Amino acid sequence: MTQSRTQHDAPSPSAGQGRPETVGALFIDRVTRSAAAEAFRFPSPDGAWESVSWTAVGERVTGLAAGLLALGIEPGERVAIMSGTRYEWIVADFAVMCAGAATTTVYPSSIAEDVAFILCDSDSRVVIAEDPAQLAKLREQRAELPGVRTVVLIAGDAGTEDGWVIGLDELARRGADLLAATPDAVAARSAATGPDSLATLIYTSGTTGRPKGVRLSHAAWAYQASALVDLDILGAGDLQYLWLPLAHAFGKVLLTAQLAIGFPTAVDGRVDRIVENLAVIRPSFMGAVPRIFEKAHGRIVTTVEAKGGPRARLFAWAVGVGRRVGDARLAGRPVPTLLGAAHRVADALVLAKIRARFGGRIRFFISGSAALDPELARWFHAAGILVLEGYGMTENAAGACINKPDAFRFGTVGQPFPGTEIRIAADGEILLRSPSVMVGYHHQPEATTEALDDEGWLHTGDIGEADADGFVKVTDRKKDLFKTSGGKYVSPAAVEGRFLALCPYAAQIVVYGADRKYCTALVALDPDALGGWAKRTGLSTDPHAELVARPEVRTLVQGYVDELNAGLNQWETVKDFALLDREFTVEAGELTPSLKLRRKVVEDLHRDRLDQLYES
Repeated sequence: MTQSRTQHDAPSPSAGQGRPETVGALFIDRVTRSAAAEAFRFPSPDGAWESVSWTAVGERVTGLAAGLLALGIEPGERVAIMSGTRYEWIVADFAVMCAGAATTTVYPSSIAEDVAFILCDSDSRVVIAEDPAQLAKLREQRAELPGVRTVVLIAGDAGTEDGWVIGLDELARRGADLLAATPDAVAARSAATGPDSLATLIYTSGTTGRPKGVRLSHAAWAYQASALVDLDILGAGDLQYLWLPLAHAFGKVLLTAQLAIGFPTAVDGRVDRIVENLAVIRPSFMGAVPRIFEKAHGRIVTTVEAKGGPRARLFAWAVGVGRRVGDARLAGRPVPTLLGAAHRVADALVLAKIRARFGGRIRFFISGSAALDPELARWFHAAGILVLEGYGMTENAAGACINKPDAFRFGTVGQPFPGTEIRIAADGEILLRSPSVMVGYHHQPEATTEALDDEGWLHTGDIGEADADGFVKVTDRKKDLFKTSGGKYVSPAAVEGRFLALCPYAAQIVVYGADRKYCTALVALDPDALGGWAKRTGLSTDPHAELVARPEVRTLVQGYVDELNAGLNQWETVKDFALLDREFTVEAGELTPSLKLRRKVVEDLHRDRLDQLYES
């Protein structure tokens, strides 16, 4: 028997209430309503930030959409974008929407063979590529891409040898010619696009084989837009900082929110510039994955540890005060007078400086794509920074549940969106039903049948639970749970997340133990963090691989493993571990292009190291 919980009995938000029904209509509506307002800002070649209005964006998008029509793109045909996150990605996607076509998203980190598979499987006709590095993959696989008629290059020399490649400005020029002859061509194509038309084809990470193309309709994104408006946690006065990969549904849904609500967005996909840019842009919110918070926490903690002495003691005291104040407020208790006074001092001396690292204006961060350790969320909360965890997947256009500023519980992913239903099956699997659930998997009817049942429930593959107030907690992926030889189930993701929150020197960890007497782990350390520690402690600055092999490093990590084990059930504890001399990579097949772990690949590649942990 299944246990069900349905949230938000109010009618599902819909375009039928006078809201736009397609992404193209959402875009046109936003340009009309916010013409002179700032839409985006992005880094220019000279390093300064350039700002554009919605009117300017509208003109560029219309020109590019007309260019796609000039290339012969028909309604519903696929246009692939293989690029990092940048302003041009966004206008290209909006242009595809306004042209009545569908966007195929391709991670720029994808290897050439995977690019060819995605382009062929999606039957993409045009590819918009970021630079010569992406173009090289297409040229390498050109014989396998007979359906690709044209490649549009965002940056770099397109060349003129055969006309297969043109520049983005050339696409706009062809669009201008078409509009001169048929001024309403783009408007007519956009108006002819319906809510059930295909909008986006996003290929899942493929942690267990070839990626599957998820077919998302315009209605799916229109629902997300309406639900985000009805959640009322963002307003036109907010400023977003966007770095997330736009090939991922998490990044795409934040763009949909912008169209629906009208706030401006600063765009820069360079991960190594996030902290620096936050101090300059001073946004009010940002979406991120847990690893960003883990690295930020680790950098702050190791910096303080390096100073040592009174500064380190002051820092620990201030965070402790912030934690007690945060706990009191979360419990609905008044903050005692003396604690309140101590908090004002702690905030002035320490906590405000932590917030300043992120620009000083952050109302909240949104964490998604993977589980966030609740202790890490509490640490940020102690500093006055709210991290709201949400939940969703590509198969439902990213948004299903979210914590809100006035209703959040650490360790949960919040309550369902208006119009989204959550049910917990008898085996603990989270089932989801929503207007944004995918149409199905592209060219894979059997996989579609497995994921979607006859009543429209999406079988997420995640294990979780819901409390009496509808807050949902996700435990792990169903396929990742394992049982030890003693018959105890272990959720590796929960253990891994806790360790990454504890150890500022860890980059990655994989917990292993299926059918074994006890759990072990493979640990990859962050070269920069470890190198800084080695320098501070007087060790020679050996190459990373040599440094990892030093007994002092193992002793360092063992201390954090001991701290981890102190908070775990006996059968979950990590009895032994191996330190790897490098991080897991996409190139080695250990990570997907969206940086999700391929456990089976990791276990197979490092089988000898794992077996050694059980030999004694």
